[in-house]
Order: sequence, then structure tokens, then C-alpha cells
Amino acid sequence: MKKMDFAAMRRKYISYEYGCRLLMTVGGVLLSGFSVGFLQIADFGTDPFTVFATGIANVFGVTYGTLYPYLNLVLLAAMCIYGRHYIGIATVINLMGIGFMADFSRGLWVALTPDPTMAQRVGYIVIGLIILCLACSMYMTSDLGVSTYDVVAISLSKLNTPIQFRFWRIGTDCICVLVGFLLGATVGVGTVFTAFCMGPVIQLFNKILWDPLIMRLQSMDIHRLKNKENAA
Repeated sequence: MKKMDFAAMRRKYISYEYGCRLLMTVGGVLLSGFSVGFLQIADFGTDPFTVFATGIANVFGVTYGTLYPYLNLVLLAAMCIYGRHYIGIATVINLMGIGFMADFSRGLWVALTPDPTMAQRVGYIVIGLIILCLACSMYMTSDLGVSTYDVVAISLSKLNTPIQFRFWRIGTDCICVLVGFLLGATVGVGTVFTAFCMGPVIQLFNKILWDPLIMRLQSMDIHRLKNKENAA
């Protein structure tokens, strides 16, 4: 039985599909952090959780990247109690990588354009939103864990209430935006877009890019195993 379990684990983790999922997780999470730098320098508003984290960072007088790991550690502690089965590689990479990449990205664009024009700011938000949607699509399709913030609405939706996940998510997003705004974070078109339009764009990327890629790699793994069995 143990040998069969070990063989199943090998088939799962030593495969084209898993390798691709891992690369998509790392790339998606880091690109997500990189996109935050674009949105911050554009100053048209960021996603709800970044608005919240930026507001908290303003209170403590630190950068978003400095605060982000500590804020996520608090959420991770709650996640260990209420949603530990959602913890995966993506959760850990998200905890350690997004804040660093966001500060790096913002510092880079500030150095290149210390006083961006309106046209440059529009360009930054367009690029930032495209990268954010692409990154989230990669990270979600990889299915190797969720972020600490994502699990808040997921856990609430599991409570014995008639409220569905999407309404819990809207509620948590609204609370994040309100708190962040009251603490001095910028709320704008970027916030509205991420709150209401990201879903369809992410689904589009899933449909045309990542789902077909995963299916193709699954097929490659099947052929690889068949060839290995025939050779044996």
C-alpha cells in the first residue's frame, strides 16, 4: 500500500503538469507584487486589500512591503485555525514575496519617472492592471494554495448562513477599502476595476492561456507514462 502511495506521489510531483503549476505559482505571485508598484505610482487606486494594507502602513509610518508580511502573519495565524487545508506553496510565497516585489517595483518606477505625467500615470495603471489580472490568473489556475486574504471570505462562506462566497468577498473588500481610505490610502478607478472587473478578465486569461496549457501538459504526462510502461 505504501509503495502504491509513493508511486502516486511520484506521478503527481514529478510531472510536466506539477512543474508548470509550480512555475505558475511563483511567477503569478511575484508578478502580482510587481503590478502593485505600477498601481501605486499611478495613484489611481489599488485593489481592496492593498488599499487596506497601505492605510495600515501609513499609520505605522512604514512602506507597504515592510508591513505586508506582518499583516499576513496575523491572517496566517487565523488561517491555521479556520482554514489550514487552504495553506499551500502559494500561501508561503505570497507571504514572503509580494511585499518585497511591490516595494522593488515602486522604487524602480519612481527612479525612472520621479514626477510622472498624467499620460505616464494612465500608462502605469493600464500596464499594472493587465499584469495583475494575468498574474492572478496564473496563480489561481496553478491551484497550489490561496493567499491569507482570500481565505477570509472562503472561511466565512463556510459558516451556516445563506450568504454566498461572492457576497462575503464583496463585504470584506468594502471593509478593506473603507478602512484604507480612512487611513489615507488612495481609492480610485483602479480600486473599482479590481473590485468589479477583474473576475471576467481573469476568466478570459484562464480560458485562452492557462487551462489549455494545463490540459496539454496533462496529455504529455499521460503519453510519457505510457511510453515508460512500454519501454519497461
